[in-house]
Amino acid sequence: MATTVGEYRIGELASRVGMTERTIRYYEELGLLESVKRLEGGVRVYTDDDVRRLRYIKKLKTLGLSLQEMLELENLYRRHRSNRSVLPRLMELLDAHLATLDGRMDELRGLRDEIRSYREHVAQRVKEDA
Repeated sequence: MATTVGEYRIGELASRVGMTERTIRYYEELGLLESVKRLEGGVRVYTDDDVRRLRYIKKLKTLGLSLQEMLELENLYRRHRSNRSVLPRLMELLDAHLATLDGRMDELRGLRDEIRSYREHVAQRVKEDA
């Protein structure tokens, strides 16, 4: 059961996009991949569109989007069949993640300052005890 050019079995797809086969199946179960073609015997066959889609999912995951947020974007796209409705929502999600990151960075800077200050205090105590 050979695949044609531009079609991949799950192992080939996993290697191409740097994901496990289980992750790909999970994304398919969640609905992040549209229905996948199957050969005789139920063997899944993926296309270059699936490669692009999984790379996009991987990018969104790297940027901190949750699977739920990705599903929301996917459902928007399926409903409207256009990026026109998806991109503004994606910008909102990215803005929210940026705001969260900025807040965490402020907290971490404060913690760093506190650690430095306390370290100086401990160093002073070490000098006094020497």
